[in-house]
Amino acid sequence: MIFISSISMVIATLVETKRLKTTQDHGLIDMPYATVPMRVWWLVPQYILFGHSEVFAMVGLQEFFYDQVPNELKSASVSLDLSIFGIGSFLSSFLISAIKKATKGGDSQEGWFNDNLNRSHLNYFYWLLSGFSVVGFATYLHFTRSYTYNKGGLL
Repeated sequence: MIFISSISMVIATLVETKRLKTTQDHGLIDMPYATVPMRVWWLVPQYILFGHSEVFAMVGLQEFFYDQVPNELKSASVSLDLSIFGIGSFLSSFLISAIKKATKGGDSQEGWFNDNLNRSHLNYFYWLLSGFSVVGFATYLHFTRSYTYNKGGLL
């Protein structure tokens, strides 16, 4: 799940880097509404991988919370399962706001996010998300070594 998400983010970074290079090569940097001469098919691999990772994560979390939690906490675990995605969206918004504030310099310096996508640096943001995914995967591997699987359904 996390590994597939990491690969998806690396692919997104490479595609965005290619898109920015294409805008430079065709002189489209200051034309935010111009069509970039790239096929939409460049986006397919990252969306397929990211969709698969989301499905695996959602099903895996539901199975974990249903199977590994004591019966007395089943309803609380289901609510926690559903709230994880909302908390993730909130943290994502916070991360974007923090990065926008941190990377925006003076009047002449543009940050990672810009109204003109041809001048923004979403590839840097995607590299950051890739790094977070790798750290998350390493953390997952660390904790799975010490986890004891509950086979009986009762703790």
